[in-house]
Amino acid sequence: MRETNEQVVKELEEKARSLRCEVIKMLGKAGSGHTGGSLSAADIVACLYFWEMRVDPARPDWPDRDRFVLSKGHAAPLLYAVLAEKGFFPKEELASLRRLGSPLQGHPDMRKVPGVEASTGSLGQGIAWAVGMALAGRLDGRGYRVYALLGDGEIQEGEVWEAAMAAAHYRLDNLVAIIDYNGLQIDGEVSRIMSPLPIAPKFEAFGWHVQEIDGHDFYQIMQALEQARNHKGRPSAVVARTVKGKGVSFMENVVDWHGKAPSAEQVEKALAELTAV
Repeated sequence: MRETNEQVVKELEEKARSLRCEVIKMLGKAGSGHTGGSLSAADIVACLYFWEMRVDPARPDWPDRDRFVLSKGHAAPLLYAVLAEKGFFPKEELASLRRLGSPLQGHPDMRKVPGVEASTGSLGQGIAWAVGMALAGRLDGRGYRVYALLGDGEIQEGEVWEAAMAAAHYRLDNLVAIIDYNGLQIDGEVSRIMSPLPIAPKFEAFGWHVQEIDGHDFYQIMQALEQARNHKGRPSAVVARTVKGKGVSFMENVVDWHGKAPSAEQVEKALAELTAV
């Protein structure tokens, strides 16, 4: 297994903290957007971009790059934060989120933002797109891997399971689906709105290699990604249990923060919590 010592984890924790701060600042300035699900997935995305994936900001169209598809496209602030942190575009541009004429729209646009692999927003379509990318990589003889991040509410969509069936049929072991299982969607508890539970056995029934982890434990995230990389013959799913609004006490596990931006006072309070030692 690649290095996962305490220093590596500490660096990833700092990256995730930075991403959460940028999300809060972006949304506070924009006055709208999706806060809770951006914060819940920050640790996962930090691990992907700063430990797992092969990407080159200087060559966003590099044919052998690994691909990340934000299937839960409403978490665009998190994607923009990590792309800026990685160097795909200047951090100063983050302040333009959702402004008229800005490339940083409420949902990611691959035609306007370097590093965005798929224009997502219609839930369920991102994972289908990722399956196509993984299959194309195999047909083209490329060694890249594809990672798709889904919301637990998103997997209520039937298209997700059509994609899951196709991925298993074609034995796409270069594909990893990560489910941000924070238990909440815009209208309330996922299990109450339209329960997809239990999640792991469903993916297993569709022929996937499945792991269940704590989505805020960096050791578990890295171990799961490594295991997925080494597993051959089947696509991998990682069901990551997370906390909606993670890192900000008054946002954690509060459904109202699914699609609400913080006020100036709340931004100040949230940043104080996130940067506290």
